[in-house]
Amino acid sequence: EVQLVESGGGLVQPGGSLRLSCAASAFTFSRSHMSWVRQAPGKGLEWVSAINADGDSTKDAGSVKGRFTISRDNAKNTLYLQMNSLKPDDTAVYYCHTAVRGAKYWGQGTQVTVSS
Repeated sequence: EVQLVESGGGLVQPGGSLRLSCAASAFTFSRSHMSWVRQAPGKGLEWVSAINADGDSTKDAGSVKGRFTISRDNAKNTLYLQMNSLKPDDTAVYYCHTAVRGAKYWGQGTQVTVSS
């Protein structure tokens, strides 16, 4: 069964940085487009960043452009999200996401809280 396990969240002050990781298993990671999405308290899912299978093409939501960087290591089956210049509005549960054979998958999420 497809598994996505996020880690790296925590409490950080405004302006700080965090690096999220997503360990993937039970599917061909190196052939799969991957994304990060987030859900802030009381709000719906928001797409954050996406990366193609080779890792040479990325897209970011306007709200994080220039501050967040998505990347991947296909040898380690791991997706990353480097988050810099964090703002209180970035507070959310962050999930990695993929689709395999038409089915959508998310991990359990990792909490990011930006607060002084």
